[in-house]
Amino acid sequence: MFDAPADHPQDNTIRLKAPAADLTPPAREAFHLIDTTMMWAPRSGGVKRYLSAKRAWLARRRPDVRHTLVVPGAHTGVDADGLVTVSAARLPFGDGYRMPASPARWETVLTLLEPDVIEAGDVFVPGHAALNTGAALGIPVVGFCHTDAAALAALHFGEWAEAPTFSLWAQAYQRFDHVVAPSRHMASRLADAGVHRLSIQQLGVDTALFHPERGDRARLIRRLGVPDDTRLLVFAGRPAREKNIESMVAAVERLGAPYMLLLVGAGKDYAGSPAVISLPFERDPIRLAALLASCDAALHANENEIFGLFILEAMAAGLPVVGSRHGGVGELIDLAVGQPAETVEPSGLAEAIEALFARNVPAIAAAARRRAEIRHGWDGAFEALTRLYAGLIAGRQPLALSA
Repeated sequence: MFDAPADHPQDNTIRLKAPAADLTPPAREAFHLIDTTMMWAPRSGGVKRYLSAKRAWLARRRPDVRHTLVVPGAHTGVDADGLVTVSAARLPFGDGYRMPASPARWETVLTLLEPDVIEAGDVFVPGHAALNTGAALGIPVVGFCHTDAAALAALHFGEWAEAPTFSLWAQAYQRFDHVVAPSRHMASRLADAGVHRLSIQQLGVDTALFHPERGDRARLIRRLGVPDDTRLLVFAGRPAREKNIESMVAAVERLGAPYMLLLVGAGKDYAGSPAVISLPFERDPIRLAALLASCDAALHANENEIFGLFILEAMAAGLPVVGSRHGGVGELIDLAVGQPAETVEPSGLAEAIEALFARNVPAIAAAARRRAEIRHGWDGAFEALTRLYAGLIAGRQPLALSA
């Protein structure tokens, strides 16, 4: 048992124990990797899926790498093997997210875990605690940029908030030993922020999980109670403002029958629309994969998305994608695998949807699946990242990660 520091109450004592694997001699290049972020909740999205996929891949392909997740929770301690939570208050109306408020507690947990390298998935309390821990222990800290904080500030608070947020965001990322961006779009933003120890690594998708063979369109059509000739578009994600769900709904309403929009987890505010069918957040990845594979096309309307993991999942499930030609989304889709939209306004999305269905949709769907298999499997992404971690630990200059 590790004792909590004197300034923290004893009922939150951190109890951690080393796994049995520590009793065996470490394999060559074995190391302890910690991933830490506040973007972890029961219904959280892409960051949690990335970390869960990394954890499963490391266990399967690199068992010599000890991996620990440090995330917010109701208490401080070990929740499961390799999952450590740090107590944090739930955000009101935050869909289960928690806001860490004690950098000292977070640093204590990270220090006691004795990592060799830390990857921080944000620049809030966990990110700053990771930087401070890295400096204290003399270990490298990687920042994986999952969010454009400045763009979100402008969206939620107004244009006045973008410049000061960008400055703080830039200062934080400049402190990391290395920063990973999931797209050229995000790498450009980071470079503008003065971040130079930088490389690009796109995220991936489990192409065995998300697969066209999981689909049963006839069954889904019966379940939803819609006509057989319905052209069913789907979006799965959080009901966040930046997802631009209102524009997707308006686009499908503009088109009318036979188009309908299936919102999975994001449609609670649009139940009254005749063009929208809302299903709750789907926790089971197999059921989500089956839902996607049973639809006709995917729709995405966030032109500031830094990557778009949902797009890869849809492509792997055999769906063509309609989405913005800008931002990280524009780097994933083209006319071979979908229909880029000139704008994400309702008129632009509606035009792109109609253009897609005027083409050979089955052929585009097959091309989307092939691209997901060839370019976007998790193996390449995680192999490159583990090479990056090992190089930083050894003091080598990191090579650029392939996009």
